Amino acid sequence: MLCGLMKLYDMVKAPNPRRVRIFLAEKGIDVERQEVDIPSGQNRQPDYLTRVRRGVVPALELDDGTIIDESIAICRYFEALQPDPPLFGSDPLGIARIESWQRRIEFDGMINVAAIFRNTAPHFAERAAPGAAPNTAQIPAMAERGLSLLPGFWSLLDEQLADTPFIAGPNFSVADITGLVTVDFAKWVKQRIPDDAPNVQRWYEQVSARPSATA
Repeated sequence: MLCGLMKLYDMVKAPNPRRVRIFLAEKGIDVERQEVDIPSGQNRQPDYLTRVRRGVVPALELDDGTIIDESIAICRYFEALQPDPPLFGSDPLGIARIESWQRRIEFDGMINVAAIFRNTAPHFAERAAPGAAPNTAQIPAMAERGLSLLPGFWSLLDEQLADTPFIAGPNFSVADITGLVTVDFAKWVKQRIPDDAPNVQRWYEQVSARPSATA
């Protein structure tokens, strides 16, 4: 499916845009993409901010100029446009489980990895807050806190995956997309699936082998 007259502002190396690309690949949807270089500060330049006021990626620009930012909001838009395959669930309980695990992974995993990365990466020394936020100095203690909380995330995920092939149940969902991206993002800060999380490792190998994982 080709969705014309819309544009996805993207950054190939960044984790949140990757969530959208994997989602679109699972749906078989093609959208025009424009690369935005965050490390160089392109997302904070006037020509980008006139379109995307918050200066974040990903952002989806519709044909009428409407901007949708935040990766999950963009995914929900495409889910509504093309419900099959259902990546947010298809029945009330399934929808609730997927939403619950999607949020748990964001809060317990991705946010902690982001705290480590944004508070240690040299090119974010004065840009520890995302997007077009005012210059913000790094806080080493936030990176330390992120590191201290990650073991709990691995343990939670491993326990959940002991009895189910995918994070929120028997079917691949947006929760698995967020989980996959979080695991790969963690490698940026030298954090990998621990040896005592074999279920996470099994699941990771399975979802990494999906064609969409290379999107």
